[in-house]
Amino acid sequence: MTRVTFQPTFLDAPQQTNSPSRPFLKWAGGKARLTPIIRTQLPAGRRLIEPFAGSAAVWLATDYPSAIVADINEDLIHLYQTLQVEGPSFIDYCRTFFTPEMNTAEAYYACRERFNTTKDQREKSALFLYLNRHGYNGLCRYNAAGRFNVPFGRYRRPYFPATEMHRFWEKSRTATFVVGDFRTILAQAQFGDVVYCDPPYVPLSSTANFTDYAGEGFGEVEHEALAWWARHLADQGIPVVISNHATPWTRELYKTATQLIVSVPRFISCDGKRRESVDEVLALFGR
Repeated sequence: MTRVTFQPTFLDAPQQTNSPSRPFLKWAGGKARLTPIIRTQLPAGRRLIEPFAGSAAVWLATDYPSAIVADINEDLIHLYQTLQVEGPSFIDYCRTFFTPEMNTAEAYYACRERFNTTKDQREKSALFLYLNRHGYNGLCRYNAAGRFNVPFGRYRRPYFPATEMHRFWEKSRTATFVVGDFRTILAQAQFGDVVYCDPPYVPLSSTANFTDYAGEGFGEVEHEALAWWARHLADQGIPVVISNHATPWTRELYKTATQLIVSVPRFISCDGKRRESVDEVLALFGR
């Protein structure tokens, strides 16, 4: 087991970065800031498989010849698929939602209702981006009925990520975007693939169990199943890296893996100036 302290160089940088490897979505728990360390743990391979894509930060920051970028969240993957197919024309369409008139609570809740009811997939994908950038803290959350329910974020001028979307579109030519449960995705892995898994994290406390960004729970049974798949694929010569909170339970769950413990600064409370460090584990199964 190795321990490192993460020292981000752009922790306080504004979101409107032009870095070509940055995601175009805001994402709670996203790995954009940790990719320099994650890359050191990912072996070489011909294809990257990400069953928990989220903002796709790791795929964007790596150079595998091809990739399967997957998630159980249909709205997320449909957005990626639409951008992949339409490219600049879809980016221009999304831009029409980023005007001062659209940055009000009234407009936001009307768009949220439209998102929850529309059958137009192109419109819904654009609205997903709009809600992501205008909603509170970039959260992605659904209620028990499957309706997106994140409140208005009240940002002065939400950033429209045109540059990041163009970069995503260019890179998407080598990717396949798939909606699916992690078990279904991992069953497609073959020798030569490299797998990176960023599942909903094990909670650090009983009040921090937030796993409903896709309307589905992710508990101990799912974490144990994911660890089983990691061992199973590693036995076939397919390396798997899993990130999670470094709790005693996860450390034991990943005991057959090589573990790197990363101390990551996190904002606490509502005060953006107060930080504490939280230990995360990067568990490498296989080579």
